[in-house]
Amino acid sequence: MYISKIHIKNYRTYDDLEIKFNDRINIIIGHNNAGKSNLIKAISLFFDSNTKKNLGINDFNKNISLQELKIKPPKIFIELTIKESYKENLMSDDLVTVSNWLIKLEEPYEAKLTYEYFLDPKLESKYVDKVKGLKEKEEVWNIIEEDFIRFYNYKIWGGNIENRIVAESESLQKFDFQFLNAVRDVERDMFNGKNTMLKKVLDFFMDYEIKSNEKLTEEEKESKIRTKKVEFSKEANGVLDRLKQRVEKGKEQVLSYSNEIGASFDKSHPNFDGKMSEEEFYSTLKLIVEYETGVKIPISNNGLGYNNLIFMSLLLAKMQIDSDGKYLGSNAKIFPILAIEEPEAHLHPSMQFQFLKFLNKNLSDNRVRQIFITTHSTHIVSSADLDQIICLYRNEDKINVAYPGQVFENNKEGLKSKNYVQRFLDSTKSDMLFADRVILVEGLAEQLLLSIFAEYIGFLLEEKHIAVISVGGRYFDHFLKLFDFKNNKNALYRKIACITDIDPTRKSKNSGDGKLKKIYPYEYNMELEEYDYKKNTKLNQKYDELDSNIRIFTQDDKIGKTFEYDLVLHNPTLELLITDSTKNKGELKNLMKALYEDKSVKEIEDLLGNSKENNRIKDSINKANDEWDDESKKRAIIASRYLNSVGKGENALELAYVLKENLRNKEEDNYKEFIVPKYIEDAIKWVCE
Repeated sequence: MYISKIHIKNYRTYDDLEIKFNDRINIIIGHNNAGKSNLIKAISLFFDSNTKKNLGINDFNKNISLQELKIKPPKIFIELTIKESYKENLMSDDLVTVSNWLIKLEEPYEAKLTYEYFLDPKLESKYVDKVKGLKEKEEVWNIIEEDFIRFYNYKIWGGNIENRIVAESESLQKFDFQFLNAVRDVERDMFNGKNTMLKKVLDFFMDYEIKSNEKLTEEEKESKIRTKKVEFSKEANGVLDRLKQRVEKGKEQVLSYSNEIGASFDKSHPNFDGKMSEEEFYSTLKLIVEYETGVKIPISNNGLGYNNLIFMSLLLAKMQIDSDGKYLGSNAKIFPILAIEEPEAHLHPSMQFQFLKFLNKNLSDNRVRQIFITTHSTHIVSSADLDQIICLYRNEDKINVAYPGQVFENNKEGLKSKNYVQRFLDSTKSDMLFADRVILVEGLAEQLLLSIFAEYIGFLLEEKHIAVISVGGRYFDHFLKLFDFKNNKNALYRKIACITDIDPTRKSKNSGDGKLKKIYPYEYNMELEEYDYKKNTKLNQKYDELDSNIRIFTQDDKIGKTFEYDLVLHNPTLELLITDSTKNKGELKNLMKALYEDKSVKEIEDLLGNSKENNRIKDSINKANDEWDDESKKRAIIASRYLNSVGKGENALELAYVLKENLRNKEEDNYKEFIVPKYIEDAIKWVCE
């Protein structure tokens, strides 16, 4: 069995939301105050004996309308559904435990628990009378806090709530809910044997070579352990006797005062005696770290991350003990649940990956049955399966939920997209699941430069929690399925701007190879009898609805080509764009100077060096149709030459530096005017609105 879903109503940050869970591991992500911690606390109300069940005024969701508050007193409602697991053994203790809570008998069976926090029904009419004349919600909540909250009670119902059958505590206690919160002092709980967890773990695993020996009968095990206990007792009492001998003379001085004050009477007097048990020796044991060199250091000298991992291993060992029927008999837990808040705290990325691997192994070994993790870590998310991820997010002041693994269609195309996203959703790309808004771009250059471009037009992407993610030109559609809320309600509702190149291409009608080849914008629809032409407009056609949360931005249909091309097309005389890694620097500077001096198309053409590609540019520009005026041709020549002179990564890094430095000089005389390409400006403005 497993907890398959939870329905939370009027609890803390939750208005009214149902969240579905996975059978094994659930990785819950979202911004601060998106409801992650409150979700775990809602589950703990059912199973955690340390969680206060009787709530208070601050545990209510305060978005309840004034009209609702006047009709009836507010109530917190949390409904938990437990479902049969795949290939579950129906003869196991699982079904027995939830048998009184069943709401569906046929396979897969379902059981239900409902937590309610409500006002004593006898006082409901009094409540309604007292609040009916109030004009503000705050007034109602003040009345509830002052006059009624002390009369609120809680109940945990089993089965259909209409039957009002209280869930038996014996069955609830079969669930072992362990919660490791974000603010934790792990050293305190494991530093020495006096602490509960370490003491319990030590006790269980003492003489484990005997306890785990399957060749021995239970009687033989008990006999061997009893023999060891007797031997230990003799040795321990021998040590104690030697200690008594060492204080024999001194005790006369220590206890002499008892005679003087009359504590000794009726021929009796104080003395020392005692015996040592195994458990008492636990307090002398301390966790240490021992290196291969033989150096030993106390656990308190470790970093917080290392100690957190050790603590979690102890916690899992404890959970193994608690579910051991041979050890605890009928008191054994049958369903261990582990909830961890922000496990990435104090863990570097490689340790986060190892941690997730460790948890999955424990699931496989059935030491834990179900795991809930809340996290802000992109490293943990990128290491997880898409189906394990649950996204909580706010939209219009309400918490919503998305399931990235469930947005893909159950067909060949959908499976292809899912596998691609799963494979390439690394720690960088997974940031798209955390950001408030996202700009998807084709390559590294755009990713490096977009935030700087935004500053040029007066926006700071970081302040608006906008992530710029490079996904590759051909693969936008795979990732966009994660956000296509209009067509799939499991998708994550985010404002998504896609910046993509128009990339005009053509293929020969006669060559027979059928290969599309890149062309310049002025070559488009040239020699139609010889070529078939194409532009990258697939995404535009699919996401052209104005009411969609996804919008596509690309270059001008007539003059656009690629990012680098458009960069110079909008800044054809800006020598700042010619960086150290740019080839043909002298030629490009001459071209820009010629345009600045308003030279003719022919004069600018003559500045091009003699090469096959330059000759192609000259030939094609002269064949361009009448829509291309001289100014457009001159800009196109420079943009074409620049495109052929720059690389991708190195040039982008250099551009990022020089454009950032230029921004710092904005109020100075040496500031150079830089124009952000129109389609990029439009994308930034739209996503920032």
